[in-house]
Amino acid sequence: QMQLVESGGGLVQPGGSLRLSCAASVRIFSINVMAWYRQAPGKEREWVAYVSSRGSTNYADSVKGRFTISGDYAKNTVNLQMNSLKPEDTAIYYCNMQGPGTFWGQGTQVTVSS
Repeated sequence: QMQLVESGGGLVQPGGSLRLSCAASVRIFSINVMAWYRQAPGKEREWVAYVSSRGSTNYADSVKGRFTISGDYAKNTVNLQMNSLKPEDTAIYYCNMQGPGTFWGQGTQVTVSS
């Protein structure tokens, strides 16, 4: 019954912006890290960004300076603000929450194209 649900994906032109959101359907305890991953067709899933329970953030080099992650651990929500999007950002984006267990969303498609 517990699910992570992503929203906010879509089609955007290069240089544009999108904001992804993720929320847990049921409260999750002892989550240490909330993160975003992405997977392009024919490629392995890659880590994009994380935010710790103390608010520390880190980003993959490919998105650093363009993406911003934010989260609310009390509400089990995490967002990804994506600016200056490039065609190579095209992928399915997955929400992830890590603690004693690992939880994944169903994915939301982001397509960057002219």
